[in-house]
Amino acid sequence: MSCVYRFLLQLYPSAHRHEYGEEMLAVFREVQAETRGKGILRTGRFWIREVLGLLGGAFEEHFRSLMGSSYPPSIFLRRPIMRSEFRFPKATATLMTIILAAVVMAIEKATAIVNSVPHTGPHVGPIQPAHFTLFPTLLVILTFGCVAGAIGWAVAFALHRTGVQRLADFNPSGRQASGGR
Repeated sequence: MSCVYRFLLQLYPSAHRHEYGEEMLAVFREVQAETRGKGILRTGRFWIREVLGLLGGAFEEHFRSLMGSSYPPSIFLRRPIMRSEFRFPKATATLMTIILAAVVMAIEKATAIVNSVPHTGPHVGPIQPAHFTLFPTLLVILTFGCVAGAIGWAVAFALHRTGVQRLADFNPSGRQASGGR
């Protein structure tokens, strides 16, 4: 079955095949090993998905080589292609937190103004200082999220499932390490 997949890889442009062909074949073999013995229906779905994905990918790569690397992705793809130039910068989370804090402060200030206006008369008295009830709640939620994240990371670290640990176990050559040397 791998020879059929290797044959279908010839549909890709030679530069793409040279750069990614062995990796694609290795991933295919790994997934094929996982689906082995799971039934004819699952194996059939696996093959249909792989062949259609390979044909679609080959078409996209040929189109990309003709149009250049900056063409817009196909609207016929079910999954969007995530490219690094479309990702948010790392400062986005910080800026969004600052904006959220400004909005919360504006809401608290507006609440203080509404509370300082008497409901029966037109006289506006001094604006009372705001009692920030939303900030402690946000602080508790943020603290809870950080603690939950730290616990999750600790569990992943204990199970050797963190990205750094998995990357340390990665062998890019695909060869078995020799134990005698």
